[in-house]
Amino acid sequence: MEALRASFERGAIVAGVLSGTSADGIDVAITRIRRAARDVAAPQTLAFSVEPFPEELRRRVRTVLDASSATGPREVALLSRDLGRAFGRAARRAAERAGVALDLVASHGQTVWHHDGVEPEGKATLQLGDGDFVAEEAGCAVASDFRQRDVAAGGEGAPLSALADGALFAHVERPAAILNLGGMANLTLLGASDAELVAFDTGPAGSLLDGLARRLLGEAFDRDGARAGKGSPRADLVPRWLEHPFFRRAPPKSTGRDTFGEAYVSSIVASARDLRPEDVLASAVELVAASVGDAMERFLPPVGRLLVAGGGVRNPVLLEALARRVPCAVASSAAVGVDPKAREALVFAVLGARCALGIPSTHPGATGARAGRVLGKLSAP
Repeated sequence: MEALRASFERGAIVAGVLSGTSADGIDVAITRIRRAARDVAAPQTLAFSVEPFPEELRRRVRTVLDASSATGPREVALLSRDLGRAFGRAARRAAERAGVALDLVASHGQTVWHHDGVEPEGKATLQLGDGDFVAEEAGCAVASDFRQRDVAAGGEGAPLSALADGALFAHVERPAAILNLGGMANLTLLGASDAELVAFDTGPAGSLLDGLARRLLGEAFDRDGARAGKGSPRADLVPRWLEHPFFRRAPPKSTGRDTFGEAYVSSIVASARDLRPEDVLASAVELVAASVGDAMERFLPPVGRLLVAGGGVRNPVLLEALARRVPCAVASSAAVGVDPKAREALVFAVLGARCALGIPSTHPGATGARAGRVLGKLSAP
């Protein structure tokens, strides 16, 4: 691995790879990352793409995420193998299109289970896509399995994006607030100093909105929020939905489909059974926005604007609801030069580079983990 570490002196080619809880494809960011004095410098983005899952693999991932049928250890093992192969192939193809040779793949994997914060014996999380299979397909070293050490060190295991936001948004005036709208929504506050980092999940985003679209529209998602935009939110539903205990918990906190998955979607549908699909979707959009606004007012100091990244940026109805609900201006992270679609993949490129160089990433203010832990496991090329 000495050659890998040395590559960061000239600028290593690192692919950040992940599939989020929406499981709509494999995000791949091809970056160049150099070592800085005590950390790594902000990644230079060379290319970004979303590689579609093969249909059969997408179906298997969806089955596990939705818990729509029993899944035994054989199916989980085979899925982890095949996801690893898919992540490695996606990284290799993206690098070939960009005309570069990979030094490292930083593969987050596919989260299929994440604790709800109340496990009596302690927190746990599970990401599939074995790093050794990624390495064989990509033809280079791989850093993977980033969440486990954070959980082992007393952390939530999420949101890990906050641990790299200081590098991605290094040039942004602080304090700065960043919101990721993926399957779950999470906030990062970058304070005046690195010690003032705060981060936590605010609740569901795409997991709820896409789940409702599948259930009510027979579609994978509500494109551009078009159907929600035709609906009228029910004013009495959002406060009732906000009574869920997760929204009331103080940070650090994280969540996942164990709390806000298909069973939660079913409960939302049942509580709004007298409404048109458009009205249910419009009400759910208001819930996502209200949960973010409430979290900012309760847990963050005042900030001038909220920078938004993730797939939810493509939903103008959700962005309009956020603008009404949060206590500051709202803008896409593109306004400060960070591609909102690529942000999560860039995060894992940074974490992977730190893993290869032995640089700690954990921060008590972000996930609650003890400081000084290096995240990820390395697979040799």
